[in-house]
Amino acid sequence: MSLKTRKPQVILTGFADECSNEKTLVEQFSTFAALGLQYYSIRFVNLGDGVKNVMKLTLDEIQKVREVQSDFGLNVSSIGSPIGKVKLKDIEDGSKNAYIPFNEYMEKDVRKVCDLAHQFETKLIRGFSFYHPRGTDPRDSLSQVVDQLGQIAEACHRSDLTFGLEVEANLVGQNGWLLAEIFRQVNHPAMLLIFDAANLIVQGYTTAEVYEQYEAMKPGLGWLHIKDYVKSIQPSPGGHFDEDMMAGFIPCDAGYAGHEAILRDFAKIAPSLREKLKSRGIPGIFLDLEPHVKGGGQFGGYSGSDGLGVALRALCRVLDYTGFEYHLRDFDDIRAERGF
Repeated sequence: MSLKTRKPQVILTGFADECSNEKTLVEQFSTFAALGLQYYSIRFVNLGDGVKNVMKLTLDEIQKVREVQSDFGLNVSSIGSPIGKVKLKDIEDGSKNAYIPFNEYMEKDVRKVCDLAHQFETKLIRGFSFYHPRGTDPRDSLSQVVDQLGQIAEACHRSDLTFGLEVEANLVGQNGWLLAEIFRQVNHPAMLLIFDAANLIVQGYTTAEVYEQYEAMKPGLGWLHIKDYVKSIQPSPGGHFDEDMMAGFIPCDAGYAGHEAILRDFAKIAPSLREKLKSRGIPGIFLDLEPHVKGGGQFGGYSGSDGLGVALRALCRVLDYTGFEYHLRDFDDIRAERGF
């Protein structure tokens, strides 16, 4: 088959903690293996002593996670870190967000997440664009966030890693236009953008505006988070968004985000993006399921095993319709694992 007619290829992955209320490894990994997935993004885990964010894992706990994921034939696609979900300034603004002096943040948190990426043998770190003081214009904080994200990108680059910056409410990069400007100003090969259509719909943007923001982010795109939303509780975008009120997430073939149009266009850039990612040691283009179909909030969401399955089948339907190539485990994978 010629390169001109070959279907664009993507790799399916997802936040494994979404399928387990207790976040236990066996629940997470058995669901992903049964669904045919071979990659997962790691965020929260429970090793028997309560739920922990991946950033809190000890070396012994990391080794335990790796042993269990190997038993289920899984690999980590990205570290689903909360890097960048702290305040830019030490100002009381009525939010619950923490402030950490940036030098300390670089020395502890950014170094920790780079170490985690190496220990889990992934090249990708998911992160965010910092909280500007609540009630201020995010554009007033652009210069500071560009400086800080540039330092994070350089730290990742020195560790042979890539930092993905996700669009999300209340951050400086709360919409695609702002995130695209941050990408332009940082201008670093180790920083890419993560598009998430639902994170825009929840803020009150229309389907057409979501597509415009995808277009703005396209030059910097690295991978996509996949979820959708039925209707925003915020009638018009802008201002502070109450992330505790989100309750309308749905599969990607049933919402307002317009994934069909987005993926049809994404197919055009997928071959060149795939080569760009491979040049950085990344196996391909990840589509990362983060469905939140049973609820979502500031630091995560829940879909259950059934909801994860529903969301995956919805994504596969859209990918089939828009002409993508992807892989779910089949008997050949099992035979290869067994050595015959």
